Amino acid sequence: MPLFDTTSAMEASTAVPLGVSVPRTDSGGTRHHAGGRANVACFAPAVSSLEVVYCPPGGKWRVQALPNTTGGVHHGIVEDLPYGSRYGFRPARDGQSLPLAVPTADVDGPGNQPLLLDPYCHGIDQRDGVITSVRTATDFDWGTDDRLRLPWRNTIIYEAHVRGQSMLHPDVPEELRGTYAGLAHPAVVEHLTSLGVTSVQLLPVHFHIDEPHLQDLGLTNYWGYNTAAFFAPHPAYATRAAQEVGPQAVQDEFKAMVKSLHAAGLEVILDVVYNHTAEGGADGQVLSFRGLGEDTYYRMDSHGRYVDTTGCGNSLDFSEQRVVQMVVDSLRYWVDEYHIDGFRFDLAVTLCRNAENEFDPKHPFLTAVAADPVLSDTKLIAEPWDIGYGGWQTGRFPIGWVDWNDHFRDAVRTFWLADQASLASGGHGGTMARLADSLSGSAALFQPSGRSRLASVNLVTAHDGFTMNDLVSYDRKHNEANGEENRDGHGDNRSYNHGVEGPTENGAILARRAQSRRNLMASLMVSLGVPMITAGDELARTQQGNNNAYCQDNAITWLDWTLTPEAHEMLRSTKRYIRLRKEFLAAQPRDFPVRDEQSYLHWFDQDGHPMSADRWNDPHHRVMQLLLGSGNGDLAGLVVVNGGASDVQVTLPRAVQGSSPRTYELRLTTSPLHKLRQGTEVLSGEKDLVEAQSISIYRT
Repeated sequence: MPLFDTTSAMEASTAVPLGVSVPRTDSGGTRHHAGGRANVACFAPAVSSLEVVYCPPGGKWRVQALPNTTGGVHHGIVEDLPYGSRYGFRPARDGQSLPLAVPTADVDGPGNQPLLLDPYCHGIDQRDGVITSVRTATDFDWGTDDRLRLPWRNTIIYEAHVRGQSMLHPDVPEELRGTYAGLAHPAVVEHLTSLGVTSVQLLPVHFHIDEPHLQDLGLTNYWGYNTAAFFAPHPAYATRAAQEVGPQAVQDEFKAMVKSLHAAGLEVILDVVYNHTAEGGADGQVLSFRGLGEDTYYRMDSHGRYVDTTGCGNSLDFSEQRVVQMVVDSLRYWVDEYHIDGFRFDLAVTLCRNAENEFDPKHPFLTAVAADPVLSDTKLIAEPWDIGYGGWQTGRFPIGWVDWNDHFRDAVRTFWLADQASLASGGHGGTMARLADSLSGSAALFQPSGRSRLASVNLVTAHDGFTMNDLVSYDRKHNEANGEENRDGHGDNRSYNHGVEGPTENGAILARRAQSRRNLMASLMVSLGVPMITAGDELARTQQGNNNAYCQDNAITWLDWTLTPEAHEMLRSTKRYIRLRKEFLAAQPRDFPVRDEQSYLHWFDQDGHPMSADRWNDPHHRVMQLLLGSGNGDLAGLVVVNGGASDVQVTLPRAVQGSSPRTYELRLTTSPLHKLRQGTEVLSGEKDLVEAQSISIYRT
């Protein structure tokens, strides 16, 4: 007697949706849906016949051919594939079902032929070296939870790692540390809310695996930029209890994390890696896509060789309709099923390369996202570069997107660190122009794409590179622990160790480092645009000089919650800068338009006169004042920057056209004199002291 009804499987199955779903002729769809009847559909254009190999919970492994093919999609009805079933695909040889090696015990896996993961699988099971897809349900008690939809103007991003955020937190129970539940623990949530950030951006949480060379070194891909399944959460970030129950519990723990963060007013943004897959180069592993349709999923040249714009061995081919569909389906799934508020796209230029492998700001992928009623209502953040030809595209993404602004990063680091090193050695620094452009939101960079200053995600650090503390403590990268003889990692860090490489007990050097950290953080928080903090920078976290710690799943990358005097001071300062940013924003334009800049941005020199071209371009003139207005004649406050090596007396600006004389109250200075000078009041046109290498911020 056949294992399945061939006629039923052929007549009832559909090619849409892809993956495993409840047949259209059935009702229900929750995990309690009676029976295990399922529609199975997989896009596998490279094979003539495809089988699904599956094991119902508590049952034995079975095999069934998918009898129908529609446009490269193999599909059929499987009668006994209930929720919790493990499964995978394998090509049939010459249209005939391959013999299935029935395991003697369930833990032995589905036989001696590895199964291909379902590109649309929602759950992953790993045991004894065997990775299989798992069918999961979608029901979860969300209550009244919904996406927060915070405006960009009010957004402050906090880039974090699920595991690293709570691994060392003393108030998080040990069994929750390093997990989704650990990130949602009240102690961690309280830190985020008291800090004042609004949006938690998580490093990759899609299921990922470790590259073979890391396995050989006994290391892991800690960052997770090596995705193997775009619809499934990474099970290793769940608690041990959830992992033991299975993928459904992992999925529910993730959703509970999102629900808890939302309840605290925090958005959840996912860092997603759709530019390549974990299968690597042409000689890499066969996990899924390579076995189903290598020539369609991956970008190839005219000679059939992989085109690699990612540095990871392969690039997904976004000139293929099915690739665009898969990514859009994945994004929509995470929004619909997990209530995700937005996405940061790793190496986003690769997602926008056309058939000629050129970046296209009107690419079908960008069009599909813009036209999607769900995705167009989320936060969309581009890492606007890859390593391919023409790969640097900051400022060129379309309306609806914001870009990581590397111009901001480089300008702020150069002004406060590289220039400071030059001044300390008897040289001179650069001009004020690049810093001023960055503080005012890099308007000229984003204007050609039709976007405003709010298209700029301002950052000084990110997961990739030095921490803020290491920027002020190291001149050179120290990546020996990565096993590549310090060859990996970026060499252009624009950092400054202030006289000693690495740790020191020299009090004067430590004080100068602390002030530089404050300058970097204050610059980030007073700038127009959208600021992003890297987790731990508010605690003066160090990675011991490692600027490429992608493979360090240990204390090098985990947040150290020990509140040393240094960490406590930095935390207090960061909170202060965030509070002041929110005060300034209360009187600022809603969208920071490029037009009518003179109505709310006023630039002055050290003497209180409008900045001239000569002053802007004079590297010896390292003082500027930015008077911020609201666009209706009101004044919000004054930012005074002294990037020189000496204290200066600065004449605070007199009244601008349309406003009356003002009294300026010093709200903070990044110099060590903050406590002594806070609250000082100075009339417009009078002088005030601004210490060397510092920022002073006044309210009117």
